[in-house]
Amino acid sequence: MFRCNSILAVLISLPLISSFAAAQSIQADQQAYCTYLAEQAKAQSDFLRTPSGLAGFTQPETGLPTQLVAGARLSLSDLRKAGITLDAARKNCELYKTSTGVQLTIQYALPAIEKDALAHRLGLIGEASKSLDALIDQTTKMVEAQNMTRPMLLSLVSNRIKLEADRSDTESRIAALYVPPLSDQPLKQQVAAKQASDFDEQRSLARLTRQNNWDVALSVGMHQQVNPVAQGIGPYGEISLNYNLASHAIDKHLDRSVDAYGNWKKVEENDVARGMEVLRNQVEQSIAAQQDRIRSLEQETQEIDRSLKLVGEAETSAALDFRNQLTSTQLLLGIETGDATYRLSRLREFLEKSF
Repeated sequence: MFRCNSILAVLISLPLISSFAAAQSIQADQQAYCTYLAEQAKAQSDFLRTPSGLAGFTQPETGLPTQLVAGARLSLSDLRKAGITLDAARKNCELYKTSTGVQLTIQYALPAIEKDALAHRLGLIGEASKSLDALIDQTTKMVEAQNMTRPMLLSLVSNRIKLEADRSDTESRIAALYVPPLSDQPLKQQVAAKQASDFDEQRSLARLTRQNNWDVALSVGMHQQVNPVAQGIGPYGEISLNYNLASHAIDKHLDRSVDAYGNWKKVEENDVARGMEVLRNQVEQSIAAQQDRIRSLEQETQEIDRSLKLVGEAETSAALDFRNQLTSTQLLLGIETGDATYRLSRLREFLEKSF
């Protein structure tokens, strides 16, 4: 009993420790990526906001003296791009966070249910072991009183060995399963949030591309005649306007590209929307398999119950031996039935909540 409780305590504490470490790792991953995006966007934003320096030689018209021109140029389109670039980085960061969250849920939803079911099975094994130990103790006393023979005790000991093997196998399977902390939000909501982030990011990128359709630039500086050298330096200023005549058509294509991207993500084989449908099919098939398993176990249990009723109050050693075998088999069937019932309940709960 002490061994079972200590193992359960360890198995309960280890997932808590590993889940905390995994949560920190996931948050660190997301934060590191978002920091990278932010720094890249800030660098690009500073580049776009800073006026460009200009210097060169020019000859306004044939026959006029050559001039040295130096100044700065500021683009209104670049100023707008600077803000949109930062916004696009924020949208990309949000997309990464929602994507990693929903991808983890799709990847580890079934392993999480499996690990939970194995922990529940370990509890069932512990309860069955206590009942079987009590039955073995009772039979041992009858053997010592020479009311039963030692071979009659052997079948009970064999079942205890099976239980210990089952316990060891269950513990190994629990230890082998890695499940990071998953979101409590229903999967369909996570997928919807991810698709919305996809749309927002593509829309911000389209806005950034639209800024190439037009520009208003201001250039200011000084000019100096160099051949022959003049005595004075004169200021100059220039405002230029650029507009792409295909802007209307470009904007329509960009709008359509955003919608097309969203439609593509819904059917992309590696995207979360497709992954959610695959997971739904897996859960439904698992539910059907557990239902078949429960029906088979119920038939076996009914057979055991009928045999126990026929034995009734056993009086002979042979009848006692047969009842012990039936009881120990009933304990093993109880583990399988309890395990299948719990798995079915968890799968149905997940299906109802997530889809």
